[in-house]
Amino acid sequence: MGARTLPEVHHPGKELFEPGGPTKRELADHCLRVAARMLPHLRDRPLAVQRWPEGIEGDGGFFVKNRWAGTPDWVPSVSVPRESGGEAEMVVCRDRATLVWLCGQDAFPLHTWMSRADLPRTPDRIVFDLDPSKARDFAGVCAAARDVRGEVEALGLAAFVMTTGSRGLHVVCPIRRQADCDDVKAFARAVAERVAARRPKELTTAVRKEKRRGRVFIDYLRNGYAQLAVAPYSVRARPGAPVAAPVGWDELDGLESAGRWTVRNFAERDGVDPWQGFRRYARSPTAAISRLERAEE
Repeated sequence: MGARTLPEVHHPGKELFEPGGPTKRELADHCLRVAARMLPHLRDRPLAVQRWPEGIEGDGGFFVKNRWAGTPDWVPSVSVPRESGGEAEMVVCRDRATLVWLCGQDAFPLHTWMSRADLPRTPDRIVFDLDPSKARDFAGVCAAARDVRGEVEALGLAAFVMTTGSRGLHVVCPIRRQADCDDVKAFARAVAERVAARRPKELTTAVRKEKRRGRVFIDYLRNGYAQLAVAPYSVRARPGAPVAAPVGWDELDGLESAGRWTVRNFAERDGVDPWQGFRRYARSPTAAISRLERAEE
């Protein structure tokens, strides 16, 4: 079967972010520009989206986890177990046509599970979300990302980094599909706590904001069952349309914010793929868990 014809983007001149800001057409053009790099991180993963029918400055933005009324038959979906029981039918994105359709639905950013739908309790990546308590402490976030990288690499995992397009960074580790998400989450928590314990004045794993006291939060909670993380190359619902951008570790030097790249300047990263071969770097989570257990004895 050949590639599906791209759907029409209705109201392409609609400004979704702020007056004079990027339009729906620009959003779709960005998704097409990055599709070859983005789709491998979307395919076969349960997908949740935010939808903004009146743009981010209007009323009526809402979060959607389940396949919604009016979704075309050609847009694929998967059935996954809910934690509370029963099944949820969730959209997945496997091709450029679905990406463009999502843009036409004013749907951004895109959020994915850490697992693929065929093994929903068995993740193939671990995410550490590094969030500054102080809006201008991006240098502290970069330092924390390097700390997490050092810890996970010592345990035998590979580490990739991306800006979130919001305030922080994600450190992402590709893993083989071997371990249950509860075990992976417990491992991520232990890693985060080990990293934070080395610099307790600068780093914390405290979930409650009032307990962070200006420190960078190392969030491991996204590794639980059915939890979500923003997809690489996704556009955030913030003024200027910043992009969650995979970067090389050397690019952190001199990087001043997580919103460095936007829909309107992302063309400068054409041909740049710091996460090339991401899945080839998948390592055994069970081996990493065993190494951690030995280190803590």
